[in-house]
Amino acid sequence: MSGQKAVVLLSGGLDSTTVLAIAKAQGFELYALTFRYGQRHEIEVQASREIARQHGVAQHIVVDIDLRLFGGSALTSDAAVPKGRSVEEMGTGIPITYVPARNTIFLSFALAWAEVLNAFDIFIGVNALDYSGYPDCRPQYLEAYEQLANLATKATVEGHGRLRVHAPLIDLSKAEIVQRWLALGVDYSLTSSCYDPSRTGEACGACDSCLLRMKGFRTNGMDDPIRYKNSDRVLA
Repeated sequence: MSGQKAVVLLSGGLDSTTVLAIAKAQGFELYALTFRYGQRHEIEVQASREIARQHGVAQHIVVDIDLRLFGGSALTSDAAVPKGRSVEEMGTGIPITYVPARNTIFLSFALAWAEVLNAFDIFIGVNALDYSGYPDCRPQYLEAYEQLANLATKATVEGHGRLRVHAPLIDLSKAEIVQRWLALGVDYSLTSSCYDPSRTGEACGACDSCLLRMKGFRTNGMDDPIRYKNSDRVLA
């Protein structure tokens, strides 16, 4: 893949940072896309800047979209973020941390930039195992979006190439993602995954994202390198 351009959706979290490293290892020229969408955990945007710099991306764009205008999620409103849930609870229903149509919005921006760059590869860090019931993290969704993308752009309709949506973590648990990190040498101390961090950037240690992340590290016999306010509860 040497020399080919790829747009990578980079939130600043564990999954997207791993995907950035995977795309780099595959030889792609990296173009990172981050969104400041009104999320309460905006510290991840700050994290994405340092991660992009460390990985030597060709260009990093931070897009401003105010999804707080719509609300509908604990991440874009004043609704409480669920804390202390079990794996079973996380697997039941779609939680209030789901942001309506977020991945569709993000992928559409990535698609537009990819067409301008003459790129036919988009990377996204979703996974369908340790996910919290989000409908836009499923393989069926990504397959459908890829079909749409290949019907929707001038470059694909004119036959210049076929666009691919890469989700290399789709079938991996958090523990397996951490194992990928060990192989790729990713610096996870730069990342931020918490849904409800403190103003100083400490992860809460109790939201779904924190619990799944800590479980991934503990399963590998490791401590998570980021700072937590409270990390007493770890999923079995």
